[in-house]
Amino acid sequence: MATLRTRWLLSILLVNLPTCSASGPPAALSPPDCNIPCDEKDESNNCADIHCSWDPWLDPQIPTNYSLHWEPANNEEGHVISGTNLSGIILRAHFSHGDLHVWVQAKNQHGSAKSEKAMFNAEDIKKPPTPNVTLSYLEPLDIEWTFSCDELQRSFEHCDVRHRAEEDQVWVENKTGVHYTFDSHLPYTVYEFQVRCSCDKSLSSDWSAIHRVRTPEMAPVGELDLWRDCGTSQATSDCFLTWKRLPTSQARGLIWGYEVRLTYNNGTAVLVNMSTAGSEGRLVCDEMQCHFNLSLKDVSSASVSAYNALGATVPSYLTMPISGKEKNEPAIHLKMNEDSLTVSWGLPSQLSDNLKEYVVQYNQAGCPPGRQFDWIKVNKSQTTGIFKGQYKKYTPYQVSLFTVSHSNEVHHLSSVIGYSLEGTPSTGPSFKVSIADTHVNLFWEPVPLCMQNGVILSYEVIADGGENGQKVYNVSASPQQENMTFKLQDLSPGQQYDVWIRAVTAAGPGANSTMKVKTKHLEDFAILKPLLLGIIFVIFVCFIVVLYRAHQGECPLVPTFLYEKVPDARNSHIFRHMKHQINDPLAWICIPVYEPHPIISVLEVVEIQPRADGLTQPVVGDQCSQTDCQDDQGEEAVMEECHRTDRRYGREEYSRMVDSDEERDRKEEHREDSWSSAEDEQSTSGYEKHFMPTELEVLEV
Repeated sequence: MATLRTRWLLSILLVNLPTCSASGPPAALSPPDCNIPCDEKDESNNCADIHCSWDPWLDPQIPTNYSLHWEPANNEEGHVISGTNLSGIILRAHFSHGDLHVWVQAKNQHGSAKSEKAMFNAEDIKKPPTPNVTLSYLEPLDIEWTFSCDELQRSFEHCDVRHRAEEDQVWVENKTGVHYTFDSHLPYTVYEFQVRCSCDKSLSSDWSAIHRVRTPEMAPVGELDLWRDCGTSQATSDCFLTWKRLPTSQARGLIWGYEVRLTYNNGTAVLVNMSTAGSEGRLVCDEMQCHFNLSLKDVSSASVSAYNALGATVPSYLTMPISGKEKNEPAIHLKMNEDSLTVSWGLPSQLSDNLKEYVVQYNQAGCPPGRQFDWIKVNKSQTTGIFKGQYKKYTPYQVSLFTVSHSNEVHHLSSVIGYSLEGTPSTGPSFKVSIADTHVNLFWEPVPLCMQNGVILSYEVIADGGENGQKVYNVSASPQQENMTFKLQDLSPGQQYDVWIRAVTAAGPGANSTMKVKTKHLEDFAILKPLLLGIIFVIFVCFIVVLYRAHQGECPLVPTFLYEKVPDARNSHIFRHMKHQINDPLAWICIPVYEPHPIISVLEVVEIQPRADGLTQPVVGDQCSQTDCQDDQGEEAVMEECHRTDRRYGREEYSRMVDSDEERDRKEEHREDSWSSAEDEQSTSGYEKHFMPTELEVLEV
C-alpha cells in the first residue's frame, strides 16, 4: 500500500513540475554585455553610443518585458529603456564620461528578476573595427590583414588568429601581429582563418569574416583500404573489388584515377587503368567508397593503387579466400540499434602467429539486397568492432568475420544475421504434407529472408480438429536449417484438420500458412493387411516346400552341378518316378532337370555259367567268392536302393525308350530265372541295349 501511495505522489509531482519551475522564485539574470563599437564603415557604429545585450530569462516562449537600467556611479540619477528585445542602446546624450552602473530587469506573468550590475568606464569599452584579411601566400602559407586603431586614437596592442581544416569543427587560436605564418599545414587541404585585434585599453574587435585557402598538392601517401563485396554469398564469382577513398591528408591532391592489377589462377595478370572522370561504368565511386564492376571469378589476388598529378600510392594487396578452409567459429555476438552496430567475438580455437588483423563487414541482405555495405579492420589483439550509421528497421544485415594474415591471405570465420529492430514475419512458410491414418508429416522451407523481419526463433504448428480439439506444437529453428520437418501424431483416422504454421521472432508470431488435410480411413488398411499377410504366408510355405523337396531329391530346383553324376541304371524307374510326379499334387512345382549322359570308363566282362538246375548265372573271373555271392544275394536290395537314388537325384529317361509298366514288371520277374534264355535276350532292358556291348564285341576286343 505504501508503494502505491509513493507512486501516486510521484506522478503528481512530475505532472506539476513544469508549472512549479515556471512559477517559482525568479532566477537571476546575467549582467548585460556592453561596448561602444567603432567602425568607420558602419555609420551606426559611430564610436559614441553604448550597445548592450543580455540572455533571455526563463522560457523564451513566455512573453517577457525587459528594461535596461543605468546610472552614473557618483549620483543616483538613473535612466531606463523598456521593451521586449534582448538588446538596447544607451545614447551618448544620456550618459556622461566616467563610470557607469548598468543592469537588466525582467518581468512576466510568473514574477520578475533583476540582474547584477555591470560597472565599467565608457572609455574602456570601445571596440575597434573588425580586421580585413587581404592576402595569403602558399609557400610558405602566410596570412595578412589590415587593422587600425586611429578611430580610437590609441596604439595597437595585438591580434588573435584562429584556423581549422574545412572538415574540422575545432578552432586552433594563436596571438600574433599584423600577419601570420602557418607552418604545420597539410598538403591540398582547405583551411579557414579568422582574425580579431585590440588596441591599448580597449576591447577586442569582432572576428573577421572566414578566409579560406587551399594548400599546395603533393603525391599521395599510404595505402588504400581494399576489400571485396560478395553480397550475402561467399562465392568468388559473386565478388567485386571495393575500396575506401583516401582521406584528404593522404590523397594530398586531386585523385585522377586508380590502377587495378588482377592475377588469375592460371598465372595470367590483367592491368586496368581507370580514370575517376569516366571509366565506362567499370568504376563507381561515392563520397566514401569506390566499386570496381568486374567479377573476381578465377582471380587469385588483386592490387589497387591511387594516383594524382604528382604520384601514386603504394599498391594494396588482397588474396582471395581459399575454398574449403572456412570454419564456423568463433560465434559472433551483435548489439544493434538504428544508430550503431557493435560486433564482438571470441578468439579462434587455433590462433595463428601469422595473424595480422580481423576484418568485420556488414551488408544489407534484403530482397533485393541493398547497397548498405561497410567494413572495418581490427587489430588482432582486439575482439570488438563498432560501426556508426543509419540502420533500417526490420531489415536483415549480414555480419561476417574474417582473418587476414601477414601474407594477405583471407579466411572466412563466421557469419550471422542481425536486425536494428525486429518485427513479426509478414508471411508464413509454404509447406507440403504426407498423410497417413493417425499421423501427418509436414515439410516446409524457412520464410524468405526479406519477409522474416527478425531472427526466427521457432515455428508454431497448430492442428485444429474441430470438436476433437486443437493441438499446438513449437518447433525450434536454427539459422543453419534449410528445410524443416515435423510429424503430427495421435490423430484420428478419417478426420479433417486445419493445419497452421507460422514463424515466431522476438517480436512474436507472424502470419499463418493454412492447409486442410484429412487423415486416411483405418478400414483401407484393415483390408489390405490380411491380404498382404496371406500372400506373404503362401510365398513362405512354397519356399519351405521347395527347400524340403530339394533336400529329399524330389525337386531339382537346385542346380544340376551340385548332384553326383550317376546314370539311371533302370529306365523303368524313371517312368515310375514320372508317374509319381503326375500323381503328386505339388509336382507342378518341380520341373525336370536335364542330365547329361554319364561316362563309363571301366567295363567288366561277365561270363554265363550253367547252374545245377539247368539255369545259368554270371560269374566274375573263375569263381564266385563268398563276398560276390553275398553281393548277388543283395542285388535286389541294391536295385531298390538304386531306385531310391534314382528318385532322389531325378534322372531323366533315355531317348527313344518306350517300355511300359507291364513290360518292366515282367522283366523284373524273369531276370533271376533265366539269364541265357532267348526270351530274356529279347526283353533286355533299353539301358543294356543302349550302353552295354554284346559278348561277341567283348571277345573280339
